[in-house]
Amino acid sequence: MGFYNFHLTHLTPPSRMSYLVVEAKMRGGESLPKSQSTDSVLPNQADHPHNVDRSVQIPLWFKRLALVNVAFTVLVILWGAVVRATGSGAGCGDHWPKCDGEIIPTVLAGAKAIEFTHRAMTGLWLIPVFTVAVWAFRRLPKSSITRKAALVAAGMGIVESLIGAWLVLGKLVGQDLSVTRAVVMALHHFNTTCLLATVTLTAYWAWGGEPIRLRGQGPVLGALGVGAVAMVMTIVSGAITALGDTLFKPTDTFAGLSRTMDPAAHFLERLRIAHPLISTSATLYLLLGLAFIGAARKSPQVSQLTRWTTTLLVVQLGHGALNVILKAPVYFQIMHLLIADGVWILFTLLSAHALSARIAPEGTNVTEEPYTIYSMSAKEKINAFVVLTKPRVISLLLFTTLLAMFIAARGWPGGWLLLWVAIGGYLAAGSANAINMVIDSDIDGQMVRTSHRPTVTHVMPLWMASAFAVVLGVLSFAILALAANLLTAALAMAGLLFYVIIYTLLLKRRTWHNIVIGGAAGAFPPLVGWAAVTNSLSPLAWFLFALIVVWTPVHFWALALFIKDDYREANIPMLPVVKGDHATVVQITAYSVLTTVLCAIPLILGQAGLLYAVAAVLLNGILILRSWQLMQAPDRPKAVRLFKYSMVYLALIFVIMAVDQAGGGTRLTF
Repeated sequence: MGFYNFHLTHLTPPSRMSYLVVEAKMRGGESLPKSQSTDSVLPNQADHPHNVDRSVQIPLWFKRLALVNVAFTVLVILWGAVVRATGSGAGCGDHWPKCDGEIIPTVLAGAKAIEFTHRAMTGLWLIPVFTVAVWAFRRLPKSSITRKAALVAAGMGIVESLIGAWLVLGKLVGQDLSVTRAVVMALHHFNTTCLLATVTLTAYWAWGGEPIRLRGQGPVLGALGVGAVAMVMTIVSGAITALGDTLFKPTDTFAGLSRTMDPAAHFLERLRIAHPLISTSATLYLLLGLAFIGAARKSPQVSQLTRWTTTLLVVQLGHGALNVILKAPVYFQIMHLLIADGVWILFTLLSAHALSARIAPEGTNVTEEPYTIYSMSAKEKINAFVVLTKPRVISLLLFTTLLAMFIAARGWPGGWLLLWVAIGGYLAAGSANAINMVIDSDIDGQMVRTSHRPTVTHVMPLWMASAFAVVLGVLSFAILALAANLLTAALAMAGLLFYVIIYTLLLKRRTWHNIVIGGAAGAFPPLVGWAAVTNSLSPLAWFLFALIVVWTPVHFWALALFIKDDYREANIPMLPVVKGDHATVVQITAYSVLTTVLCAIPLILGQAGLLYAVAAVLLNGILILRSWQLMQAPDRPKAVRLFKYSMVYLALIFVIMAVDQAGGGTRLTF
């Protein structure tokens, strides 16, 4: 029973699972007898007659068949993708419903076999869909939500078949490159997505799921609505991109992406970038929306579905990146679509649970957060949004971005490029920080250092902070792609996603290795700056990345030492909390030595001169000395001193590197 098993703990045993005749009592305004209301009626359902199938016992075969419809629908969708990916849409010629003039082809091979199999599967799929619809139409009352969903699913099934016929009879298959084909394909996948949601809800309600209620849901309804639109757009754009990949197979990843910027390229090639942009933006929004919904709906089912949807969403994003890198092989496209269908099914169930009458009965305003920002002055509002971006944290990240541009250019990289990269970089980092505040709003309230953040004090509603973060992320990508290049925009987005998914969602609350691994998010800025100038990444760029990765534990664990009580109170497993001060200072010293060793790489590669060599020795010597002093006496003053010096250290290393590269002097070699 899988996803549809969440509500079954509220049902009676199967032998007693029947619905009572409640119409007369409800008309008379009477409540049901206590024994009946506790044993025979779903909780909170007596006041919702539209979901009570009067005098009718929904048989077990119907419920199981409704589940079969969900699985069968997914199977038909996947095989349809096989037809498109293999170019087999014209396998039966321009005949429909016959295949090359035959009801059942005498010879089945190649494209004809693939296309005919899809048609046969669709025909077989309609049988259980119409069986459910007909039984529901005849046996369930007009007010039954199960009946309504089943009938809508049957109607969408007919529309699905007609669109398929349109594609074939209109010769919008095979190697057809027309705009009409892209539009009809978009309609096809829109209907398919809605159909999958409808058969899912039919099964959910057949198994006793509670009805949804739209009134009084506050920002939760808006969050789910925008999330649904974002997911549908992602699925539809994915279909168009997959069609373009089938008709215009890219020779390599970057060649395919570069065609998106070529005005002379076919529109399907130019639309190839649309899906990554839409899916990344949708993922950002959904991660925030799921965190908000999980916080707003304190339900075990909602919490579980939120975790599952978030996990599968992250898997989907990673799989999509691999799909691009591997140039979209057919089997990978099918897997990608399967994961997308899984995410959509989970999101549909989550929406049904979050909007259920049990959680939000009629007349209840479920808005938890006071919208005090609306009463603020314009200056206070601006300040609240600025605080969301953590400008103090961003300053060092932005500094390394801009200095990396000087290093890559071996001098002045250009004023306008510096300006736009600074703006785009700030927006990307600000988006990541705002998302972090939304996700961590629960634990931020337990720490003195973060207790005054707008997402904690409710000055800023979580939905508003989420929307703000998404807007910043989208603007950042657009600015960096247009002002610099696509690689720059992609790296900034990768850093954002790494910070949100790897560090904030997966590691921060689970392991003391959160900084060692998750700290790599802060190492993306120099890659962004380098790519903005060169549209490539050299070994020296990767050195700057690695330098920040190994420097981060020194910097952050020094901070963690003197705010460890905050982390302990919030139950965050930072190293000083989990292993103690001594283990922390030993690790700090070890990473200081590792940072020093790493600084020799530019010299070994012959890409640094005497100025850099002297400065690196001095700066790293002080870093090791302060780490050693902290290890000898791990007290707060020494931790604070190392923390502050670590920021000066990183800034000076980048400055010296930029000056050294601009000087163009003699390179030291070994």
